[in-house]
Amino acid sequence: MPRSRTLPAELDPSARQLVTRLRLLKDHSELTMRQLATKTGYSAKSWERYLGGMSLPPREAVETLARITGTDPVPLLALHEIAADFRDGRRARPAVQRKDEQRERDQEQPARPTTPHTTPPAASTAPTSPRPSEPAPGRIPHLALIAGLAALAVALSAVLLLVLRLDDGGSQAVVTGPPRTTAASPPPSYTCRITRVGGRWSAGINKGRDTEIGYGAGGADVAEAQCLLRRAGISPGGIDGMFGPLTLRAVKTFQARAGLTVDGMLGPRSWKALRG
Repeated sequence: MPRSRTLPAELDPSARQLVTRLRLLKDHSELTMRQLATKTGYSAKSWERYLGGMSLPPREAVETLARITGTDPVPLLALHEIAADFRDGRRARPAVQRKDEQRERDQEQPARPTTPHTTPPAASTAPTSPRPSEPAPGRIPHLALIAGLAALAVALSAVLLLVLRLDDGGSQAVVTGPPRTTAASPPPSYTCRITRVGGRWSAGINKGRDTEIGYGAGGADVAEAQCLLRRAGISPGGIDGMFGPLTLRAVKTFQARAGLTVDGMLGPRSWKALRG
């Protein structure tokens, strides 16, 4: 391939510089196209296209040529990468953009003068591309949808917050509730005041009544019996007015000692024995 062959005008600067340096490497190595094809694995016709600027050589071809000529491949590969990016960018440009560029070039050309009798050409009816400042078609519905969803989310959040506040108010009402009108009264306190009244023992609690009581009973009659059982030397537990297990055991013990029926019930006979 002669050295004086002119490179295509549409080559970008990086591709032009890359091809120029590849030409110099081939010329300095004094390799023919056939020898270059044998050493690199790419055909002679391919190298004619590469060195003629008709197509960008593969990365491997550039690296192989640098290796067989004893040249550092890094600068060449950097130029190749820039040229490849430029080529891919041109291919990726949309057709509309290329039409817009062509239309701008046409508008830059001076208008042809028209005579008074010449009818001016009709305005072009071809659709023009939207201005950069105007929203693209389909964008307004998309923005409206986003705004609607945002408003819906705000409304749902407000409703949820209101429900939570109502739940908190109801829970507090259930937990606190109205104040109790009656407070639990403390258990009565009994004191044994053992005295002998009319030949009968009395603890001064139930005014000498002989009411029949049994297990589970409570009140002053039970406290009176507990005091009299303690006077008889049998412990009923505490003097609390509750006919519980300890009091029941003490009553049965007293009945057995007094020769009465051991049933755990304090009737007239048991009361008479207790007050002896």
